Amino acid sequence: MKIFKIARHYLVVLIAENNMVTRCWRPSVKGSGSRRGGDLNGRFKELMWYKDLGAHANGEFSMAVIQANNLMEDQSQLESGPLSSVKLGPHGTFIGVYDGHGGPETSRFVNNALFSNLKKFATEHQEISVDAIRKAFLETEEEFLSLVKTQWHEKPQIATVGSCCLVGVICSGLLYTANVGDSRAVLGRVDKAAKSVAAIQLSTEHNASIESVRDELRLLHPQDSRIVVLKHNVWRVKGIIQVSRSIGDAYLKKSEFNQAPLLARFRLPEPFPKPILRAEPSISIHKLTSKDQFVIFASDGLWDHLSNEEVVDIVHNHPRSGIARRLIKAALHVAAKKREMRYSDLKKIDRGVRRHFHDDITVVVVFIEPYSMNRSSSRSSILSIKGGTPSSPKLQFQHIFSK
Repeated sequence: MKIFKIARHYLVVLIAENNMVTRCWRPSVKGSGSRRGGDLNGRFKELMWYKDLGAHANGEFSMAVIQANNLMEDQSQLESGPLSSVKLGPHGTFIGVYDGHGGPETSRFVNNALFSNLKKFATEHQEISVDAIRKAFLETEEEFLSLVKTQWHEKPQIATVGSCCLVGVICSGLLYTANVGDSRAVLGRVDKAAKSVAAIQLSTEHNASIESVRDELRLLHPQDSRIVVLKHNVWRVKGIIQVSRSIGDAYLKKSEFNQAPLLARFRLPEPFPKPILRAEPSISIHKLTSKDQFVIFASDGLWDHLSNEEVVDIVHNHPRSGIARRLIKAALHVAAKKREMRYSDLKKIDRGVRRHFHDDITVVVVFIEPYSMNRSSSRSSILSIKGGTPSSPKLQFQHIFSK
């Protein structure tokens, strides 16, 4: 049964790719809750896709994605409505930001598999819980590694593709945040005494630049003196990758994928007895109150240029409509300034070359209405929106499997 499920997820990706004929990528949108703002399917402008304003079960949202890589590696989704397969089961909002690396394949797979896996385990548990979310992550990981195994001899480079994975679930007055990698979720909370909005980071990041992450890796691998290496002033796991947790990256999880026919430049000199990277998510639960105004979910491309406080201030001080797009624009202004160039000149640089100036950036801003926190949202509009599906499928597959 599992192999059929994996094949189904992979087939969805293949069909979606082969139906794309436009220069940029198009999202998919389903449901009646996406009409707000007049852009049912979102809109395109140059390398950006955006949905300025929409409605979800617990409030409103704004969403935007900009491409920098030659192939779009970021994927994202927002699902609003039933969170299980049971008619009277939990309802709410699911947010996913998937920042791929080494290629787009893992992030696309996660975009098609993770939410359905969460619904499966929420159905089994009859609720949204930490355990259901954790199992959804690990099931998605196992499904992708099984796919790698089936493709291994023909397309071994699939073992080098991975993705960070940031998820938020709003249900029954609680906000669950789960993360592997270095994407980030930040809450904006009203501080009436200071007459401002405080920035509260909800997610835990897994990047070797963080001392506690390096300590964790050394504790898990006491016999490996080179488990983390400072290379060109950047800390990397085994001198290769910055993140310590991910979905995919099979070549750093199972020794069977770290040998020929994998290209020599990806191979470690010795077999490893245990996985170097993990897919175990860090999960937190936050009880929402009337002071909690909004949450920003974004890939690290945003946080490379803007601090938590800067992002929260921008959201707090500007209209909701188009706020995700505004955040990306603010990050690009900073990226241009760092390279001593004008923003208008940066906008002229095409994908591929653009990666030298900034990463792909995905931003989802979710506004939370106080009245929605403790009520049943079973009668709310059902919405499913995905951004970041790239074009030129033949070129993509050639790149992924022959790099």
